[in-house]
Parts: sequence; C-alpha cells; structure tokens
Amino acid sequence: MANLITIKINGTEHKVPEGVNLIDAAESVGVHIPNFCYLKGMKGIGACRMCLVEVNGRSMTACIMKTKDGMDVVTDSEKVKEARKFVVDLILSMHPLDCMTCTKAGVCELQNYAYDFEIKDSSFTRKKFGFPIDDKNPFIKRDPDYCILCGRCVRVCKEQGTSVLEFYGRGVGSKVTTAADKPLHESDCTFCGSCLDVCPVNAIVEADRWRKGREWQYERTASVCLYCTGACDITVSTYKGDVAKVCAGGDDALAEHFICAMGRYGFDSLNAETRVLNPLKRVNGKLEETTWADAAKIVSEKIKGAGAGILTVSTITNEDALALKGYYEKTSVEHLAASVSSYSDKVSLIGDAVDVEGADLMVVAGLNPDQWTRFLPSIDALIRTKADRKTKLIVISSDDAKIAGIADVSLSGDEASLLKSLAKAIADAGLTLPAGLDVSGAAVTEDMTKAAELFKNAQLPVVITTPQLYQAAANLSLFKGTAVSVPYEANSKGVTLMGLSGKGAKCKDMIGGKATALLTVGNGPLPEKPKAGFWAAAVTNMTDIVKEADLVLPMASFLETGGTIVDYQGRLKKLAKAVEPLGQAKSVADIFAEVGKAAGIDISVKASDVESLAKETIKPKASPFEKRTDLDAVSLEIYEMVNAHVVNGSRLFWLKEVKKVAVG
Repeated sequence: MANLITIKINGTEHKVPEGVNLIDAAESVGVHIPNFCYLKGMKGIGACRMCLVEVNGRSMTACIMKTKDGMDVVTDSEKVKEARKFVVDLILSMHPLDCMTCTKAGVCELQNYAYDFEIKDSSFTRKKFGFPIDDKNPFIKRDPDYCILCGRCVRVCKEQGTSVLEFYGRGVGSKVTTAADKPLHESDCTFCGSCLDVCPVNAIVEADRWRKGREWQYERTASVCLYCTGACDITVSTYKGDVAKVCAGGDDALAEHFICAMGRYGFDSLNAETRVLNPLKRVNGKLEETTWADAAKIVSEKIKGAGAGILTVSTITNEDALALKGYYEKTSVEHLAASVSSYSDKVSLIGDAVDVEGADLMVVAGLNPDQWTRFLPSIDALIRTKADRKTKLIVISSDDAKIAGIADVSLSGDEASLLKSLAKAIADAGLTLPAGLDVSGAAVTEDMTKAAELFKNAQLPVVITTPQLYQAAANLSLFKGTAVSVPYEANSKGVTLMGLSGKGAKCKDMIGGKATALLTVGNGPLPEKPKAGFWAAAVTNMTDIVKEADLVLPMASFLETGGTIVDYQGRLKKLAKAVEPLGQAKSVADIFAEVGKAAGIDISVKASDVESLAKETIKPKASPFEKRTDLDAVSLEIYEMVNAHVVNGSRLFWLKEVKKVAVG
C-alpha cells in the first residue's frame, strides 16, 4: 500500500496516497478537476489543458502530475477558471449547439462545463467541417463533427490492442477515423464499444439510441455479464422496463474494466422472436402453450428416481445451482451433471484466490484468447491492456496464438514440456526448486532462460491457463505467485463449488440415452436432440433442437434475475435484476421451486450456504508436467455453440454474416 502523504487542495489539508495521479487524488477527497483527455488508469497526456491547476504557485496540468508530500494545489482560482473557460469557448466554436435534442444531453461533459462557465455560445467565429457520419453498422454511430479531439477513444482502442481508431490530419481540421478512413464495419473493429464508454460528447454513441429515452430517464443497475468466462462488471440502463443499453461497470481504472460486443449488445436476445415466453408441451406432435402448474406437474412426475437425469449449463447462479441440487437430492434423480464437468473437475479448476489485475508478470499457457474471433474476448483485452501498462508477458502455446504477438517472450511447442523446461530454467536462475517437482530431462533454451529471468524478477507473477493444463502450470506458482484456470462459462467455478460437478452418467452419456427422462437447463451445447424417452428443456430462447423437446420451460435471462456467481479468479460477485422476466419466464431457482411444489417438496436456498461453499480453495501441489486428456479442450467451436442463441437473437448476427461475407 502506498504511503499516505499530506497535500493541500484549495486551502484544506488532505491525506492521500503518494505517487498517484493528482486528478484521482483530488477526486478521492471530493474535489473535481475538469478534464477531457484524461482516462483513469492510463498515463496522463496533458493534451486538452482543461485540468490546469496551480501547484505551489505554478500553473500545471494535473493529469501529468503525481502527488508529493507538501503539494499546495489550487483548482479554482480565477486564473485557472479563465484558462478552462477559454478551452471550452474554443471547443464550442467547432461543436454543434443542438443540446436540446442531443442524445448525450445530461451526460455530455462539454455541456456540463459550458453550463458551469455560463457559455451559451462561443465568442469565436463558428466553424463547421461537415465530416461524413459513419452509421452503416447496427452498433456504433460516429459523427466526427461532434468530436472534441480529446483522444480518449484512440487511446482506449490502442491500449486493448484493437488499434482501429487514429487521428487523421493536423490542427483544428483533424479528425478521429480508421485506417484509410473506412467505415467501422470495413475495419478490424470488434465493436466492443469501449470508445462509447469513454467518449465525453456525442461523437461516438450507440447506433440505436436516437429518441430512445434521455439519460436522466434511465434507471441504472450494477450487475455482472454471464455471456462468457470473463464475468465482467456491467451497468445496465433501463427505460420503461426494457434494457436500453449496457456499459462497462465497476472501477474504470482497472485493466479489466471494459467489456466485449457480446456483453454490450447481447441483451437484444431478451426481446428476440426466438424468446420463449410461456411453458410449452407437445400435443399431437406440436408444441402448444400450457400453464406453469401443468408443466411443473409433468416435470415432477417424469424427472425423479432411477433413469432420470438433470443436465445444466454453468451460466446459472449459485442460488440456481443449489435449488437444482436440492431437487435432485429430494427426488432421488439418478444422474446430475453440469456442462463444466465435461471440461474440468475440482482439482483442475479450483485454486487459490487470484488477482490478475495486481500481477507484474503474466504467464499465459495453452490459452488462446482472441477479441477478433470472440473467444474469451474480455480476457484477451485484459491481458493486452495490462501488457500496454508495462506488465511483462510470457506466452506458452502449441498453437499460433495471436496474443503471442505482444509477448516479451513467446515459447512455442508442447505446453506441458515447455512448462517443465521453464520450471528447470527458473531453478537454474536461482530460485529453490519446490519439493516434489520433477524437472529431470527438461531442456532449457535461450528464450527459456530469458523467461525464467522475468519470472525470477517478478514480485507477483500469475499463470493463466486452461483446466487441461492447470495442474502442470500451477507448478510454477509453487516457486511464487499464483495460477488460475480459465473455463468456458461465467459461473463454472461457482457451479462446481455448489456441488454440481457430476453424479451418475456424464454429460455426453446423458444426451446419448443413458438418461431415460432428461431435464436440460439453459441453452447449452446440445449438438443434437437428446436420446431420452422424455426431454424437458428450460431455455431463454427457442432453437431448432429445442423445438424437438417434449416440454419447454421459459427461463429468465441473467439480466432478469439476481444472485451470485464465483468468477474465474475466484471472486464472489453479485448479480442484480435489471428488468422483470419477460412473459412467464422464471429464474432457475424459481423453476425448481415450482416443480418442487408440484412434487410436494420444499426447495429453498440459504444465502449462508452459498457464501460458505464459495469460500473453498484448493492449494496447488507438485504435479506431473502433463496435459489432462480426460477433459475436453476449451475450443472456439464449443464456445460458439454455447452462445449461439445470443448471437442469433441479437444484432450480433449481422456482424456474423458480414464477417462471413468478408471471408468469402
């Protein structure tokens, strides 16, 4: 923890951490220093000059200053106010003054500062550039005429490695655009929308925002995205009971702050034509609407005892998982499995608590996150952002991993063998070989020695790997640091900790006919109709395979329910319900409560049980340097299958088709 020092701001003494950005330090004690180009977590660039302050009597830009003991800071003198007013006045001479109808009214930082300085119109000659608007995609609208050239979008795009946006031209006539000034959908843009989150004005907005509610009419809910492993913090804005937009949530200084296109636009699938709104049962070969009471009675009669099975995805909440387990135990259902059990087990998934954000060295082993293919996109962005912020990176991969392109050291080959060689190199570099670790026969190359030096010099190294490689990779954490296993789904760890790791037949066997009566929960990776004599499916969205079910139960999306999850780093996160479930959809916990009621049993979940089970950790121990072959590999194909109902039920489908055409 940084030393606390004493600085004076506007005549009042404050205790603040030493060496932090002055804008952040002032904000922490309730003093806002106006700024346009500064982004929390990034190094200040002093470009816009809005953050001018006086430090010990000298005019300075706050965003490039670190706190030092004895600083005497003045943020509101007439001199600095006049300087800021000049900046706002000049920007307004080049900015449309249509605040009455502007989409960003209420959250526009330029509008707020103009209000503070009482500027209705610029005192300079007005300029209008008439730049073309980029609005030929359903995600992001760019209108350069509104741009104030703060550069936030360019910087955030570069930091997370996409580097689509750049300045073009010089002086007041310059603009932010893509390479060759192409529209976004013809560039390498992933449509993650991080530029949306940081744009202070109306230059970059959601493409569908026009006349869909003013900012002050929105209700905002902090929650967690469950579309992928990242389990990112999000802020959900709702208007008249519907989701209007989803933005990155949590601490905006963190490298893991920003979200992906799926997290931002996947909410479309809530209102898609494929959404299941009512219970459906098969009558004379066709699915027809029925009541919840009827549907619950059918499930309670079919899903019990010998031969019956329950198979769930691992994107349900911990509370859902315990309710499901409660029903399984009280009705003696023979088979129980979660999708997580096909690609991991407890020892390959659960470890010590990990802080990737605080690491000063990342060792990525056997993992190929990629924002462009949308495979673990938020983890790819996290690694790239941290690397841009000077965290060292070692990549170990047998594939042509794109992330290796930014690594300080890239080791290509069989991952398990390379991990063994790296362990030997680390021991050769002077760290004590942990007891029980066998590195005999390992070959050490020049690159391996360089990687070992990085590991030796790191204070908080973290190994990021797959369940298949976790036990081998976690051997490195026995020297120092931590290791984390990255699964497919947002609550894989929580579902495992709640006890749904698998009893009876495995997932594939249940689908293959081992279960004579089967209840599946969630739009999971079902390559074909299960071969059970009776199949009930609880889903949010209809698919061609689900149309073949005997009974369909409408399930609430994660935006329509509350609860907790344990993310891939082992953190217990809370979801909050942002909107009410559509139609007759119910949360998984409520579905099992309804079915339990029909069976005459009580299904209730205690919050204390969740918290207790979620605390379990497993200390890594010396293991053979081997890749587990009894676990399914984490692959892009399975990943796409898990999220197919979201993509096909949202504007992301447009992007999928555009990319397909581009590939030819």
